[in-house]
Formats: sequence, structure tokens, C-alpha cells
Amino acid sequence: MEKKYRIRGCELNEKNITLQETIFHNANGYIGVRGTLEEGCPEGFDTMRGMYINGFYDMAPMKQAEKLCNLVEDKETMVNVADTQTIHVSFDGREFSMFDGTVSDYERVLDMEQGVTERNLTWKTPEGRTVEFSIRRMTSFENRALFTIDYTFRSVDFEGQVEIASFQKGLVKNYCNPDDPRLADESPMHLIPAGEVLDETKSCLAAETVESKLTVVTAVAHQIFINGEEYKDTEKVYAPEEHQVCVSGRFEIHPGDEVRIVKYTVVCDSVRCENCMEKAGKVLDEVLDRGIGYYYEKQKEFLTKYWENAELEIDGDDDLNASVSFNMYQLLQSAGTDGYSSIAAKGLSGEGYEGHYFWDTEMYMLPYFALTDPEIAKGLLNYRYTILPKARENAALLGHERGALYPWRTITGRECSGYYPSGTAQYHINGDIAYAVILYYHTTGDWKFMKEQGMEMLLETARLWLDVGNFYNGKFHINCVTGPDEYTCVVNNNYYTNASAKYNLEQFLILTEQFREELEEWEEFRNRLNVTEEELDEMRHAAEVMNLPYDEKLGINPQDDSFLQKPVWDLAHTEKEKFPLLMHYHPLHLYRYQVCKQADTVLSYFLFPEYQSKEVMKNSFLYYETITTHDSSLSTCVFSIEASRLGMSDKAYAYFGDSAKLDLLNTHNNTKDGIHAANMGGCYMAVINGFAGLRISGEGLEIAPALPEQWNGYRFRFRYHDSSVRVCVDKEKITVELVQGEPVSMNIYGRSVRLLPGQSISEKLRG
Repeated sequence: MEKKYRIRGCELNEKNITLQETIFHNANGYIGVRGTLEEGCPEGFDTMRGMYINGFYDMAPMKQAEKLCNLVEDKETMVNVADTQTIHVSFDGREFSMFDGTVSDYERVLDMEQGVTERNLTWKTPEGRTVEFSIRRMTSFENRALFTIDYTFRSVDFEGQVEIASFQKGLVKNYCNPDDPRLADESPMHLIPAGEVLDETKSCLAAETVESKLTVVTAVAHQIFINGEEYKDTEKVYAPEEHQVCVSGRFEIHPGDEVRIVKYTVVCDSVRCENCMEKAGKVLDEVLDRGIGYYYEKQKEFLTKYWENAELEIDGDDDLNASVSFNMYQLLQSAGTDGYSSIAAKGLSGEGYEGHYFWDTEMYMLPYFALTDPEIAKGLLNYRYTILPKARENAALLGHERGALYPWRTITGRECSGYYPSGTAQYHINGDIAYAVILYYHTTGDWKFMKEQGMEMLLETARLWLDVGNFYNGKFHINCVTGPDEYTCVVNNNYYTNASAKYNLEQFLILTEQFREELEEWEEFRNRLNVTEEELDEMRHAAEVMNLPYDEKLGINPQDDSFLQKPVWDLAHTEKEKFPLLMHYHPLHLYRYQVCKQADTVLSYFLFPEYQSKEVMKNSFLYYETITTHDSSLSTCVFSIEASRLGMSDKAYAYFGDSAKLDLLNTHNNTKDGIHAANMGGCYMAVINGFAGLRISGEGLEIAPALPEQWNGYRFRFRYHDSSVRVCVDKEKITVELVQGEPVSMNIYGRSVRLLPGQSISEKLRG
């Protein structure tokens, strides 16, 4: 990592090739392309060659040993839609390969300012001839249907015949690993041919998913130049049995000659478009008219604006600075922006978790966009609103007579979790989505969104709590649910779940009072959704008497009613090879111990600190710290934030380091399957909400920055309502500046201030 916006990788071997495919993937929120080698890998190498569309899926059977009522029997799964990456180049019959001949001066670069990946190398053939390669890839933010490969090679001392063959493969399979529950355990053929159109300039291949009957079209065109002169003497052959097009050419080159192949791919799908073939062809024609230079320029313009709004600089640790920027860039690459999609657990970088959307989006990634690009945050919530009808259906399937229950994992709103104890039973997904709606509103002040979408989501999630819970002995109980910790399943009164339900109910009631002031719109809302005063009173009572488990002897909040009854797992004497525990122990065995996969109760303290005293939160933090494995990538960032809030600066920084470089260092040994997108959002929050002490609530905006002793300083920029605020922290002071927008009121270390446009305020650094 040589500078903030560049990630460099130099070593390539059989062991790390899939890891580099993830790190150097290209995506733009709509399409994602794994960073595979154009020429491919030797036979026997493990590689995940994939191109994906956010929200595009097929159905696959869900194996259930017992045919119990309303268990999930099929699921949506993200589809590897095509392979347009493959380019073979031969020199006098010797095909270029990174694993044949001699490779020198090799580097691989992710340039996050230009929005491209690059692969540069010098290759000497086994016969001793030398050729230089430079290969650049881009998924366009200007035209999100566009993926390009800019493939250049220059002869140093080779003289002879060159043959190029560029492929467009319309039928491909998904990757599978039957031994890993985070991946699909089967690899059926999800695509069948659905038509082709070839002309002089382009080829368009359509494929249809076998079960969901969705259509995807890839349209491909080439521009080939030899020493700057366009080469048009190519041959285009369609192989119907393979649904494949090959564009080939043969020519002589001499030392010093340079060949450039620009390959354009446009992707179109029937989720978003009625006539995919026609649309893809028209878009590709437009792309060819503008040329690749235009899209390079627009890519840079887009990212210049992005980095300006998402500014986060750390002074004193260049590697960490680059790692944080990498994480923020991956979030941008992953985020659906069209209302048809969201952010999958692995973004668009790989097939881990089958492209499903989880609670990760709302709890770890949406907060980042709320502060840096509110329109993306709004789009993510809009997606949840579009699937609200299916959430109502899902609630009914589980026996609920009112409310909506969002699925634990999904693409279109159907529940896709086969193992309900650690899937469907995680009712806290409702509280998570409600929290995100409220956070977005508190951050942006977007009351129009709340009236049109947000309040309805809050209402239906709140209703669900009334149906799943019950009053008993003066308390409101929520039984038989699973919290974030998946090593403890189907319990009564999970603290996190109950706290999120309480917050959901309270905030809906608060916002209801605001809504009532707009009498006509409130009456329309109340009548349309049959809201009664009796129902609102029931919500108020449930929130007031919500059972939040507390143990007086230990002075902590137990994770659930029975948690402290169990023996403590001996983590100190568990072999390193036995982690993650879920891969080596039967679930029931794990459920019978005090052992946590990830932050659970500790996460609730970050989100809902008003429900407990600082003393109880500190006692609980120290207790859970000893029994948490952090087998989930969502965990260490939360522990970092809460340690910051509790004044444990050393712990905060140690946990932050584990989070920041998780993917670049492959610390969980599964980055090959795709990035850990939620952890990337959590890493950002560890700086902004942890070290900087930023909190946005119904009470307003507050910050209380501290400076890790390992840093010289840091600065960041965020949006609040319609304003942009910059915070600079050094070893002596903090400075808060209103960069643009309307005046902003806030608390700095508990002191109320009001910033005017262009004004800055400095305070002595504390902590």
C-alpha cells in the first residue's frame, strides 16, 4: 500500500489467487466482476470466475430433512451471469500465461482515484522472447451497465505471429463448496440460452434463468489497435452448443510494436428492463460512440466528488490510512442505488452467502452512507420498503396476525434461510431496519421520506413486536428468538432483541406525535393502515415495561434469560484449528455454553446507551469480552466502538486494528469468497462513532473526540441534514468547521454550539 488511494499486490501463486480475485474485483453497485486473470489459470487451480448483477437471481431447492410447516424449501441465489473476461494471446503458438515462462516486474494495483484495477508485468516466453503487458479494468459509475477491459501488450524483442482470441460465454456455472455453510453447496446450471444477435460491431447473447425465468443479456464489442492504427480483420464465430462467441485475429508484430484491445461489455437484465436485447445493443452503440477515454474521465470525476464527501484521513499510519480508504471504496462498489437491490454480505465481489442481503446492510453499512451520501442510504431503505408486502406475508407464514417480519436473508423479500434457529428466528432484523430508518431521519431530517415510506415501515415492524411478545408478571417478554450471537439460539428475552424492540416502539410513538400535526396526511395514514388509539396505547405500554434482563449479583445484563445458567466455554484451551467454532462443533453443543460468536449485548450498548448506566455497560463489556470468539467479522469493530465510549482507549485501538485490515490481511481466511462488507462499514464507525464520539439522535448532534496515541491526528467530513461538517483532530485540539449548508447546532464535549456557514470552532482535545 503505497498511498491512500492505491492498493498494490505483487505476489501471485496458487494459494492466494482467489484472494486476489476478491481484492482486485471491479464493481459499481449494479455489476461486479471478480478479478480473475483474462488468460485463466492452470488446470486444478481453485478460481471463482464470476460476473454478477445485484438483485439478479435464480431459485434453488433448499434441502430440509423434515417437512415441517412453512419451513423454507427453496431459495433465491445470485447467479454468475456470463464470462466476458477471457482473452487469450499466443506468440508463435505459445499462449501467454502467468504460470508459464518467466514473469518479472509484476504488480497489481487498485487505483481508487481512477476507479480501475491494473495488472502490469514483463513476460519472457520459454523460448526467451520478451513481451510487456498492461491490463486495465473498469466497471463504470457513469454507465453502471458497462464493464471494460483495456488490454495492451508491447513486444520488446519478439518477432512473429500473434493470435488473439476473445471470448463471450453466455452459459456459466456458480462456484460451490459443499464443506462451507457460507457458500452454496451445489452448482446447478442456472442459465439456458435465450437468443443471440450478431452484427459487424457487436455480439449480444441472451440467457434465461431456469427457475425464476429472468433474462440477462451481455453485449460485447472490441476495438483493436496496432501501433495506434485500428485493426478490423477479425473473425467472429458463434458456437450455439456452448452459447459462446469468439472474436479472433492473426497478425505479425515486430520489436517495439504495441497492440491494444479494448473490450466493452454492457449488461442488461429483465428485473430492470423489458426488452433486454434491444436495450443492451443501444447502450453499447452509445458507449462505442463515446469511447473508453470518455468513461475514464467520468470515472475520475465521480470519484473525486465521492472522496470529497467521504473524506477520512489518518495522520501517522499510512498503511492503516490506505486500509480504511479501501474499506470505504468497497462499500461504494457494493451499494445498490436503483431500488431493486441493496448491499449483499459480500458485496458484488464473490459468491459467499449467495448474494443475500442481511441485517448487515442497515446496521453496518447504511450508517456510513447516511453520513457521506444520503441518497444512497435513502435508496437502501427504499429497497426495504418495496419488499414490505413480502415481509407481511413472511410474518403470516410464521403465524403472526399483524405486522411485518423482514426475512433474515433474501434478495427479493422471500426468506432464504434454511436453518431457522440461526436464521428466521433472528427477529431483531425488524429492530435493525427500524433503527436504520430512524437514524436516516435523524441524520437527514428527511420528513418527506418518513411520511411516504419510513413511518409505514416503523408501524409494521412495531406491530410485529406486539404479536410475537406478551405481557407476563408486569413485564413485556419476547420469547423464542435469536439475537446477533448465533452461538446461542432460540432463547427467551434476548437483551439486544428486546432493546431494539423497545427503541422501535418508542421512536414510532414519538414520530407519531409529529405526524399528527399534519392532520390531513395523518388521517390518510391512519385510515389506510387501520391505526387505532388502542394499538398505540398497547405499544406504549410494551415499551415502558419491556423486559431487559439484569443480574444483580454480577451487575451485568445477561444475553438472555438462561445465558448465565450455562457453563463457560474454555476458550483459552480451545485449539486454534477449532476456530471458527461453527465449523467444528455441532450447533446444539455450542448452544449449551456461554460462548459468543460476536457482539450481542455489547452492540446494544452502542446503539441504545440510554437504557443502561455506564457502570452496567462497563461490567457487561468486560464479562462478554472473555467469552466472545469474534468468529464473525461484525464483532471487533463493535467492541472497538464500545471500548471507546467506555474510555478503554487501548482496547479500542486493538479491536480497531483487527477490523481495519481484515480483508487485506485475510485474517478470517475466507476473503477469497468475497469481501466482508459489514466489517468495512463497522471499521468506519469505529473511527467516527468510536474515536470521534459522534452520535446523532433525536436530541441532535454531538461529538467528543479522542486521539489514539498511535496517531498524530485525523480528520473527517460528514453530512448532517443539508450541511457538510469537517472535524479535524490533532494532539492539541479539535476543530469543527461548517464547510457548506445551513447553520448547525451541536454539542462538543457536552457544550452547546451553533456553527454558521464558513465558521470553525476549536476546543482543547480531551481524553
